[in-house]
Amino acid sequence: MNPEKLAKLQAQGRSGSKGTPRRVIKKVHRAVAQDDRKLQGALEKLALSNLPYVEEVNMFKEDSTILHFRAPKVHASTTSNTYAVYGRGEEKEMTELVPGILNQLGPDSLASLRRLAQSYQQSAAGQAAMAASGITAEDLADDDEVPDLVESFEEASVEEEAKA
Repeated sequence: MNPEKLAKLQAQGRSGSKGTPRRVIKKVHRAVAQDDRKLQGALEKLALSNLPYVEEVNMFKEDSTILHFRAPKVHASTTSNTYAVYGRGEEKEMTELVPGILNQLGPDSLASLRRLAQSYQQSAAGQAAMAASGITAEDLADDDEVPDLVESFEEASVEEEAKA
């Protein structure tokens, strides 16, 4: 066979003789729904049920950063204390989410927030930002809502009755 004819046939992209259809490369696209079905099956095996209407999930890390999920899919089994949160998560600093997460903070996070506020308040940019948001250092350091711990609740109640 002539090498020039062979090169010409290869350039045409046909696999057979004249009149045969050209080769079409089929690209197989996997649907996301198929992966979602596998995940749903695994969650059902763990007896997790869907929790609708969850707007956001914040996971607090020890280094004062927050793993923030906006509109995640949440599945839970409250009896076994198991939760599955999946979606697009973003790692954010605590200062970015402060006004919206104050009611979610625990005692450890509040302590780190106080330290962060004190260091932030010393900088000029921090003073301007806190003035714009309306948050003061006194607001963060206010412990009036937390009662003092007593050794015995009965003794404390007896003392309160005696005062009254």
